[in-house]
Amino acid sequence: MKKYFVAIALIAIIAACNNEVKKDPIAEKPKEDLSANPDYQKGLELIAKSNCLTCHKISEKLVGPAYRDIANKYTADENTISMLADKIIKGGSGVWGQIPMLPHPEISKADAEQMAKYVLLLKNK
Repeated sequence: MKKYFVAIALIAIIAACNNEVKKDPIAEKPKEDLSANPDYQKGLELIAKSNCLTCHKISEKLVGPAYRDIANKYTADENTISMLADKIIKGGSGVWGQIPMLPHPEISKADAEQMAKYVLLLKNK
């Protein structure tokens, strides 16, 4: 019986010594510096001038969904950018719950598209 305990202890020691921490190659890649991206800069500037941050945060749900959740739900293609720009301008409800997003008719289509591009850049990679 004593031999079994010794054998198990030796196996546990060997396993512990051989347990290398493997590096995640994806985690080692540096994150893209978005601050140099002109779509990021312009979109951030437009959002800062608007009342968007009253209902949205980057990583946390407030009244509306987090920008990062929006980015993770949609692809960053022209149709999506146009659709999100229309939602910014016209408002909407039902996609993220029953609380409606208020319309922002004072925002131009071009500015709303820049804002949508900014949000889509926040996707988790």
